[in-house]
Amino acid sequence: MATAEQIKSLIRSKFSDNQDRFYTIALQVAAHEARQGHSALAHDIRDIVETERKKKGLHVISFPKILQGLVITEEPSTPLTAMVQPEDLCKRIKRVVHEYRQREKLKLHGLKHRRKILLIGPPGTGKTMSAMVLAKELHLQLHTVQVDRLVTKFMGETSAKLRQIFDLIQQEHGVYLFDEFDAIGGDRSIDNEVGEMRRVLNAFLQFIEQDTSDSLIIAATNNPNLLDRALFRRFDDVLYYENPEIEQRKSLIANVLGTFMASRFAWKQVLQESEGLSHAEIDHACRDAVKNAILTDQNKISAKYLLLTIRERQGTHKGIRG
Repeated sequence: MATAEQIKSLIRSKFSDNQDRFYTIALQVAAHEARQGHSALAHDIRDIVETERKKKGLHVISFPKILQGLVITEEPSTPLTAMVQPEDLCKRIKRVVHEYRQREKLKLHGLKHRRKILLIGPPGTGKTMSAMVLAKELHLQLHTVQVDRLVTKFMGETSAKLRQIFDLIQQEHGVYLFDEFDAIGGDRSIDNEVGEMRRVLNAFLQFIEQDTSDSLIIAATNNPNLLDRALFRRFDDVLYYENPEIEQRKSLIANVLGTFMASRFAWKQVLQESEGLSHAEIDHACRDAVKNAILTDQNKISAKYLLLTIRERQGTHKGIRG
């Protein structure tokens, strides 16, 4: 059961009418019960707190001072149907959603739902969008951890921040995205890896292994070769992303252009010239074409005009690669 100090703090916060403090301590009690193996009780406490906070319109997390600016919270609106990915990848994302919704049924059989997911792939291929989709489908907030701000030069400070984040994961039910994860997940065997970063990685490995919350923890990286191999077995699933194939490019272009697309559209050259671009680059090219159409009072976009913006993106893409 809750510690004596937690019970006293709950009573004080209630009589001082400090709702934020009351909710925070209640979630700490839930985290304490989860660590004691009382997962059903912990889940019930979190559900009660979340329901009451939503009733009172309290959707914003009161972050500890050390985490302010490190975690960005949003209410995603991107549904699963908006994703343009290979069928196999979509099925695996749907499986995460299905297992989450049936997590209590799995618990009855001593099993856990998939909730620690590693996303690997080039920039702009849909990793962040996948985290947004999962949050939307599961009716959870998305909390994006700013990994570049997490790492500091002071010994022990990064690990302390990590501990605070994992405490938050226990207390605040949601989807937590560690983007550019290789910044803290680098291979410990690399000769030039500094001792502090090894300690940070060791801390992360310990925290993620001990985590017993129902929150989803998602790590995303563009550079899987930089990751320490010990990380892979800490995740329930590893999803790989690639630049879109021809049919995915066609679907993406049709989705973004929508009613602006000309009835007779020369697909062949568009699909040829868009090869090698990421989902994000194709999306930007289409939106640039739509903006040009609006500003020049055109009702429809032909393949000719879309090719102009695609070639601009290809030029940028080649410049980056070179």
